[in-house]
Amino acid sequence: IMLHSTLALSLLLIAVSSNLAMAIKKEKRAPQTLSRGWGDEITWVQTYEEGLYQAKKSNKPLMVIHHLEDCQYCQALKKAFAENEEIQEMAQNNFIMLNLMHETTDKNLSPDGQYVPRIMFVDPSLTVRADITGRYSNRLYTYEPQDMVFLIENMKKALRLIQTEL
Repeated sequence: IMLHSTLALSLLLIAVSSNLAMAIKKEKRAPQTLSRGWGDEITWVQTYEEGLYQAKKSNKPLMVIHHLEDCQYCQALKKAFAENEEIQEMAQNNFIMLNLMHETTDKNLSPDGQYVPRIMFVDPSLTVRADITGRYSNRLYTYEPQDMVFLIENMKKALRLIQTEL
């Protein structure tokens, strides 16, 4: 009987401590709700207006990701985006980042329609870079999970274009 209760007690302790560990972990990540799964190490701005302000102030391009929670293509892209170390690192260090689940009033962000997922770049001069497009002629600013190398190229292009145009 003694052994039985010791075992029960240690199992109880293990359960409590792992729940506590999970609670602590959750606590630590709580402020990062703006990431919505696109990358918890990235600093995200909350609104398009804030993004434009930060881009101008920091001289970094703004990257705007339009997506919806119940869109399977968005989910697949989000997973590939979040798992790609080079993208995460560039997003954190070289870009002002915004992911939106609603459209903005800026029509320049939907030059060929309001579809998701859609990724657009805005220069620190506050010019929407409609010239930085993906691989698909019917949806110019969409990317698929297998297009991460292409997205990296476009991120580098957005950075290069700032340097050459200022």
